[in-house]
Amino acid sequence: MELFPLLTLAFAWIEERKRLHSELLNSLDNSSPKVKSVTETPSSWVQHVPENYADGELVLGMPATHSDPESSVVYGHEAKPSAAKPTAAPPSRQRNFSPSIPASPSRRQYLEPEGTVKSPPEVEPSTRWPSSALRPTSLKMPDIKERKGSIDGAIAVKEVEPAEPVEVEKPPPLAGENVMNVVLVAAECAPWSKTGGLGDVAGALPKALARRGHRVMVVAPRYKVYEDVWDTTVRKRYTVNGQDMEVGYFHCYMDGVDYVFIENGAFLHCGDNIYGGSREELVKRCILLCKAAVEAPWHVPCGGVTYGDSNLVFIANDWHTALLPVYLQAYYRDNGLMQFARAVLVLHNMAHQGRSGVDYYRELGLPDQYLENFKLFDPVGGEHMNILMAGIKAAHRLVAVSTGYAWEIQTEEGGWGLHNVIRDSAWKLRGVVNGIDDTEWGPSVDRFLTSDGYCHYDVDTLETGKAQCKAALQKELGLPVRPDVPLLGFIGRLDYQKGVDLIQDAKDWMMQQEIQLVMLGSGREDLENTLRRMEGEHRDKCRGWVGFSVKMAHRITAACDILLMPSRFEPCGLNQLYAMRYGTVPVVHAVGGLRDTVTPFDPYNDAGLGWTFDRADTTGLIHALGNAIYTYREYLSSFRDLQRRGMTQDLSWDAAAAQYEEVMVAAKYQW
Repeated sequence: MELFPLLTLAFAWIEERKRLHSELLNSLDNSSPKVKSVTETPSSWVQHVPENYADGELVLGMPATHSDPESSVVYGHEAKPSAAKPTAAPPSRQRNFSPSIPASPSRRQYLEPEGTVKSPPEVEPSTRWPSSALRPTSLKMPDIKERKGSIDGAIAVKEVEPAEPVEVEKPPPLAGENVMNVVLVAAECAPWSKTGGLGDVAGALPKALARRGHRVMVVAPRYKVYEDVWDTTVRKRYTVNGQDMEVGYFHCYMDGVDYVFIENGAFLHCGDNIYGGSREELVKRCILLCKAAVEAPWHVPCGGVTYGDSNLVFIANDWHTALLPVYLQAYYRDNGLMQFARAVLVLHNMAHQGRSGVDYYRELGLPDQYLENFKLFDPVGGEHMNILMAGIKAAHRLVAVSTGYAWEIQTEEGGWGLHNVIRDSAWKLRGVVNGIDDTEWGPSVDRFLTSDGYCHYDVDTLETGKAQCKAALQKELGLPVRPDVPLLGFIGRLDYQKGVDLIQDAKDWMMQQEIQLVMLGSGREDLENTLRRMEGEHRDKCRGWVGFSVKMAHRITAACDILLMPSRFEPCGLNQLYAMRYGTVPVVHAVGGLRDTVTPFDPYNDAGLGWTFDRADTTGLIHALGNAIYTYREYLSSFRDLQRRGMTQDLSWDAAAAQYEEVMVAAKYQW
């Protein structure tokens, strides 16, 4: 039999390799600086791997001139530095190669401590592996560690840690170990659908969360045929109000965010009138949205992979999606599913709560034990079903859109009948001020300031840039071009909440001042008529734009010196943030988010961002506005300092996203 001599030769060959490897490791401890440790992985090793490496063959014949690109040492002889890069192997030959796997002696040559080259031992042809018997079918060598009890005595080998494959170093996510799968659900999302601040939040907050390293999805209805949105071909059926309704999931990936749109005829018929139709029709659409959204992480293959329910956080917004945390609990968590999913409810406006008759509860498709969470007694309307209240109770965490609003909704005046419910849930409530999308809102990037005489500007070119935009707006609206008078602006709905009636009551005083006033908005018919009447009576001082124009909103914000926001209540407010970003000084009623974001002007300490008044009445508005006009005329340098302080604030969504992340982490560890 020839088997025994072959085994003897094999063991002798293995022991010779151990001895050579041990000598190499010992020599490297005191090697010269130009000798590199074998634990370092030259990038060329990763690129140059023979084709038969993965096929189990003993790879022979690495080129003797294959060099380490990080030094002038060539494995085989000493070479001169060269700028030429090693030629990469074809894609089919590029494999991850870890040098911790021992190569055959002929695979590389060894260096003595003095830097001389020692060739591998000569191996007689008769001692090579035979072509058939005992030839390994796969080459899988163990990690090199200290071994004891081996043949011919123990051989102590220095442990070599495996080297990581060479790859481009990426910065770690800001979220660190708290990276999550986030699904934000809203009835509107800019730029596809928007009627107010909620659309801006749904369009900007997810991008900021994605920049922190989270995987983020936005779920919203598909009200129109949107461009660059593709059909995933995923179809699901849900029962709403006893009717079997089919939805389709459409997908768009933009700015690091997966946007998923729910398609159904009930949404497509809305068009621009997102909240139109009867109360029952609106509730029906909200039920369908929440049922489809809570299962979107399971069904929609974003990038080919679904989100799943691991490390998952839903962010619902206002009463339109307040049913989502209820469905998450009743349909899934109560049945042992989605146990690690959490729900955060963001309160943008407590005035809208999704009220209906108690009899409508059966249309929600929820178990009877959840009915008590929906019942609320109103001294005026009696007992009714309140969707927002049920969402507040079911959510793991609550977010109010400003610190001031988080306090106000716990009061009888600001809670709109739910103040006691909010107080009971105060332990899970936090106020987070909204940010602004600085890729859209900013005097140096605004796409509406590139024509018609407008221009971009920044804090260094504030005076000249704003003066040019001011003159352009005056020309566009037909006002006298007067750089010496302060230009006042108002942007918003013409209704009681926005305090437009205070401007109406103060118009006689305002028109007696050397000012100009521009107002943009729509709403109550009587206030629209007042706006038209003011323009007709004071053609040289006032302009009213009934309706809404995104372009005009940007241009008014850039051109005006002062922005009026006399809102009776304002959960957060975005217009004052936009205004300060453009160097437009706000005059606001100190309520909700306006109190949090606009600190009063302090001329003695060179501080503050604008003017505020505490009572929502005409006297307070006139007093604050009078001080602003007086400062503009008599102390223009102080007014310029106000403008610059507003422009240099960090008003981006990045700071708000960090706080939302803290809320999600708190929800994650809540049971």
